[in-house]
Amino acid sequence: MFSWLGRQAGGRERPGGADAVQTVTGGLRSLYLRKVLPLEEAYRFHEFHSPALEDADFENKPMILLVGQYSTGKTTFIRYLLEQDFPGMRIGPEPTTDSFIAVMYGDTEGSTPGNALVVDPKKPFRKLSRFGNAFLNRFMCSQLPNQVLKSISIIDSPGILSGEKQRISRGYDFCQVLQWFAERVDRIILLFDAHKLDISDEFSEAIKAFRGQDDKIRVVLNKADQVDTQQLMRVYGALMWSLGKVINTPEVLRVYIGSFWAQPLQNTDNRRLFEAEAQDLFRDIQSLPQKAAVRKLNDLIKRARLAKEQLENYDFTKFHSLKPKLIEAVDNMLSSKISSLMSLISQEETSMPTQLVQGGAFDGTAEGPFNQGYGEGAKEGADEEEWVVAKDKPVYDELFYTLSPVNGKISGVNAKKEMVTSKLPNSVLGKIWKLADCDCDGMLDEEEFALAKHLIKIKLDGYELPNSLPPHLVPPSHRKSLSKAD
Repeated sequence: MFSWLGRQAGGRERPGGADAVQTVTGGLRSLYLRKVLPLEEAYRFHEFHSPALEDADFENKPMILLVGQYSTGKTTFIRYLLEQDFPGMRIGPEPTTDSFIAVMYGDTEGSTPGNALVVDPKKPFRKLSRFGNAFLNRFMCSQLPNQVLKSISIIDSPGILSGEKQRISRGYDFCQVLQWFAERVDRIILLFDAHKLDISDEFSEAIKAFRGQDDKIRVVLNKADQVDTQQLMRVYGALMWSLGKVINTPEVLRVYIGSFWAQPLQNTDNRRLFEAEAQDLFRDIQSLPQKAAVRKLNDLIKRARLAKEQLENYDFTKFHSLKPKLIEAVDNMLSSKISSLMSLISQEETSMPTQLVQGGAFDGTAEGPFNQGYGEGAKEGADEEEWVVAKDKPVYDELFYTLSPVNGKISGVNAKKEMVTSKLPNSVLGKIWKLADCDCDGMLDEEEFALAKHLIKIKLDGYELPNSLPPHLVPPSHRKSLSKAD
């Protein structure tokens, strides 16, 4: 569904396209190097506020930072956008995500730990090394070949808890890290659970760390389908009141209300509201690549104004003298040698065959009918001669003929009336429609309708939908036409 995030509206390139963006990026970099950087260095701006910008800071894709208390659905929201799992993903009602995870595009699926990530000159994270090993051990980059990630990158943050103990136990300055990301991302999304609107002390401090970046902040009230309309009105009012105490801006923050995961709505009274809110949020995210150059220019102006303020002088004479050559040698190793080794390691991993843990319990589930997922969900009926949908087709046929078929087919409008009774989100039903409409004529015959109902059942049973229709699910009357098309 979200593959369109990586394209311009209507599938057409904007005038100038990537070349224009590259020209702007180059101009911003040149301005920074010639005008702003000398001033920053003269007043030691990098020591007291923010490290110097690098090429990767100008060239990286737009980034989205997700922040919220635990179990508000941050990681699930990312999965909802990507429509697939990503390395390092953990979801549960308890605090599960204890790390910052940068979810980015990669030709192959894998992850890079924080200590290795901050010495990669192609990633915009090198300056995070100043937060120390306690942070770097809780930082990783998750890479995977996903269409959405060709246009944006997403930063998942640890779930925020309450109490001084939680803040101390992190071992690093959590709010300072959030501030570092806030200065560099294009969008900050604060997620709230309809059942957990309290803003803890740490969450309040985290929001305060975003001061000066108010134009980037959006709010998502998630899991809104778990309350009825009257409760939702009260929840929305309580959320706005709570936010007003910690975010001091004259403008009202934009709050998107919905249930952002690919599961049936628990309460369908506000379905249309949720759909409209989701589309507004998607459009906002979709616009980020187009506005990236403007955002970088805006951030550069903010930085230049800060650098104009002369910083206080600190007395460093109390420190022991250092040996510059030794420090320089270590810096050279971190900046060039290790990154070269990382490239070699990546090439080696790509060329070598995948090595899996073997023996013991691993051998028992590697192949055959006891492999995880074998014969379940969309894979059911893969090794059978009869069409797996046929066993339930008589029931589906009865429904089909109540939907006023014309010349053996029902329209999309009539099909929708039946499909929405599943309470699945439009994003999921749209995918099911594409899979079921085998001849792409915008209508469903009785076999295609039966297939659509079967796919709905698969999703309602908790299984994932296939990206393309497996051969064993293709309706018998459509198999010849599809084979000819292939």
